[in-house]
Amino acid sequence: MKFFIDTANLDQIKEAQNMGILDGVTTNPSLMAKEGITGHDNILKHYVDICKIVEGDVSAEVIATDFEGMVKEGEALAELNDQIVVKLPMIKDGIKACKYFSDRGIKTNVTLVFSPGQALLAAKAGATYVSPFIGRLDDISTDGLNLIAEIRHIYDNYGFQTEILAASVRHTMHIIDCAKLGADVMTGPLSAIEGLLKHPLTDIGLAKFLEDHKKANQ
Repeated sequence: MKFFIDTANLDQIKEAQNMGILDGVTTNPSLMAKEGITGHDNILKHYVDICKIVEGDVSAEVIATDFEGMVKEGEALAELNDQIVVKLPMIKDGIKACKYFSDRGIKTNVTLVFSPGQALLAAKAGATYVSPFIGRLDDISTDGLNLIAEIRHIYDNYGFQTEILAASVRHTMHIIDCAKLGADVMTGPLSAIEGLLKHPLTDIGLAKFLEDHKKANQ
């Protein structure tokens, strides 16, 4: 499973990259604003800065909601770097734009997916990634992980190459559960990724090793 980090914070991206396990980055206008990145030119520059840190795909989201606008924005984003993946909303014109970009060899990520039917349409349109938002489904008492399982089943039935990018990952168990269900990618905060490191028996064992080493060298 690929590990993406969902942020626009360069320090966090560098930290994940330095762990040696980072495969890519997803971000959006809200995450950009959180880091104080505003203005069209500054946002584009920030995407380029992210691409300089990571070797994998970097999802860059369009703001337009009409086909012509999405195509214009997406083409400009794709020209920034070969790593850029054009992030499109799951709406009718978004699917239309996904097909447009896919036919031209431009990578796409269809986002805000909340049903198997939406994921099926994205795959039919040739999306590189589809992003089901599991955490947001959990927020309304719906099983977000079940959506991952349903999409996996449908994609496997027909051999779709679209990768399931589990988004809105909130915590470490989300990552484990998505891995069990066969998600191709997960994207979440650095804290969720670092949570995989933690186990009390590891801490106890390491403390015991260090204690024994200290005794042996007294």
